[in-house]
Amino acid sequence: MIPFVDAVGVTKAFGGVQALDDVSLQFLGGEVHGLVGANGAGKSTFIRTLAGVLQPDAGEIHVTGTRQHIRNPMVARSLGMSFIHQELSLIPRFTVLQNLGLGLRKPTRFGMTDWKAFRATVAPVVERLRFPFSLDAVAGDLSVAERWLVAIGHALVHEARLVAMDEPTASLSPEEAGRLFEVVREMRSSGVAVIYVSHRLDEVQDLCDRVSIFRNGRLVDSMERATITRQALVEGIIGGVPPEPTRHTSVATEADAVLEVHDLVRAPMVKGVSLRVGRGEVVGVAGLVGAGRTEVARMLFGLEQPESGRIVLEGTEVRPKSTREAARLGVALVPEERRTQGVLLDESVRFNLTLPSLRDFRVSPRVPLVRLDRTTARAQQSVTSLDIRTPSVHTTVGRLSGGNQQKVVVGKWLMRRPRLLILDEPTRGVDVGARAEIHRTIRGLAGSGVAILMIASELEELLTCDRVIVLREGRVAGVLRGDDITVPAMLSLCYGAAAAA
Repeated sequence: MIPFVDAVGVTKAFGGVQALDDVSLQFLGGEVHGLVGANGAGKSTFIRTLAGVLQPDAGEIHVTGTRQHIRNPMVARSLGMSFIHQELSLIPRFTVLQNLGLGLRKPTRFGMTDWKAFRATVAPVVERLRFPFSLDAVAGDLSVAERWLVAIGHALVHEARLVAMDEPTASLSPEEAGRLFEVVREMRSSGVAVIYVSHRLDEVQDLCDRVSIFRNGRLVDSMERATITRQALVEGIIGGVPPEPTRHTSVATEADAVLEVHDLVRAPMVKGVSLRVGRGEVVGVAGLVGAGRTEVARMLFGLEQPESGRIVLEGTEVRPKSTREAARLGVALVPEERRTQGVLLDESVRFNLTLPSLRDFRVSPRVPLVRLDRTTARAQQSVTSLDIRTPSVHTTVGRLSGGNQQKVVVGKWLMRRPRLLILDEPTRGVDVGARAEIHRTIRGLAGSGVAILMIASELEELLTCDRVIVLREGRVAGVLRGDDITVPAMLSLCYGAAAAA
């Protein structure tokens, strides 16, 4: 059988680092092919080369036996390939019907789109997927599971012969995931090639006909369905037999606790999380996509409200209803997406650094006017202490490098002198030098008594933490400390290869 897609020797490097190293893979029609590997193993880079988002440095991609140059995503789509990423590319304000028609030539009447005729065109796909909502429903009003159905429907309307799904169940309930699995199996039976990327090994083992394992940019193994076992998958992902970690409690005493969280719940992502962070302690939070890490951070900072559970700050139970209230309580959050959530790119370094603390720079408590000379002087102090590389405090943040933008996000909260600093992916998208500087800054803050909770997808980032809490599917899977904090130990807990704490 000629594979629908045959990738041969695909290689891709970024900044001298091999993201993909001579990867060869085939994808067959009527087969669900799983891709697994730790964060940064190369799965997403490989998918993006197939999709035309990235161009490989070497290698070939053949579609139905013919070599193709996939210059961009439009070429990939014209070849019958559809890629559904975790951040679904639907237009929230459009109806389901309008989203199904994106990028597709639709029937017209009198020079206008004939939506009635197009509705009849998509009817077979709608019936096939059993949409539980109207085609006239607004996409932004649908649940995550329903939006996934629309994205799959969009692929089928385009008559895709290969559909790639990246972490499709990360935000779904078990019932919603079960419905998605039915759709995937139906697609397989109709001859579609499905690429299924997931960290959830149980569903990979149950759903996939073949599984390929990536590690450090290389394809290290491919397994047929009969040979797929959880143990084999875990050993392939981490490169050996996972160690059995020793559980420890925090070295901080009860009196030192700045943050205590007891059985925090917010469905469907957080199912009962308990943790504590002591004064001057750096506690890492590890976990795969969908483990609930960011959701916990958002609840601590008042962005979301827990359904149940307790949050205790220095002995007092709190439940911040907003970010303003959380900041007043001494909690600060450096968010995962700094460019959209952490800074105002078109505003100056001074403006961004002093924005959360403008009350401190008023002419007087009763006069809502800010002393610009004071904000300038205070911003300059932050620039110096954090070594923010900028021509001036008046330079717009958008002109700074990623690492220096991140320092601005950290610096603006340090002016508030937080009791608890939550860092969500603090070094994402920054170079090695800036990464080392950020780690030094984190350690310096801890040395001054700030309690720090640090979330990171790249597990190497957590090796210097005092403790690491590993979340798996919304619960604490284990706690590591000291010499037990290793990447294999964290991965084994992430994938459920070791007993729960």
